[in-house]
Order: sequence, then C-alpha cells, then structure tokens
Amino acid sequence: MDNPEDYELVLTTVGNQKRFELQLPQGVAYVEYIQNVQGIIYLTHTEVPKQLEGKGVGTALMKKVFAHVRSLEVKLAPLCPFVASYLKRHPEEGAGILAPGFFIGD
Repeated sequence: MDNPEDYELVLTTVGNQKRFELQLPQGVAYVEYIQNVQGIIYLTHTEVPKQLEGKGVGTALMKKVFAHVRSLEVKLAPLCPFVASYLKRHPEEGAGILAPGFFIGD
C-alpha cells in the first residue's frame, strides 16, 4: 500500500452530508463533519475501510484534518470516539484548535 499521507485531503458534500476524505486505491477513509454558524467544525463520525485498518490511514486522516482546521483558523469539537481517542494519544495535535468546552486529557 502507498503511504496514506501522500494523498490529498478532499472535502465533499452530498446533500447535507459533509466529509473530509482520503481517496485511496483500496477505498475511501473519511470523517463526517458539521460546521456551525460560529465556524466550529464538529467531527461526528470516522470510517476507515476494514482492509486499511491498522495501516496508518486513520492517523494520516486525522493529521490532515487537523492541519486543514488550523489553516482555516477555526476550532473543532471532537464528537467522534475515534477522534477523541486519537487526541488522547496525541494531545499536541489538538493544541490551540479545540472548541471552547472541549478538553482532551486523562
């Protein structure tokens, strides 16, 4: 498998559903999100195809999403258990971008 970090983050919208996607040859990994009028991005659900689990795809996706949020200069709210778990393991990734009221720690 190619390095998942080599793929660009793609933003898609289908109906009311918005997603950050990594479109890999073996399938699409994505994070669904909602953005409110204050600009806060709520990450609600993450999906990595079974055949790509444990290969760094989720990590690459998270790094790219957090970098994108930083570039927009908005805040994020990690509602998805995968995102919250990732941030507990890598708290530096959430530094400065967590929405008010969200703290990731022990």
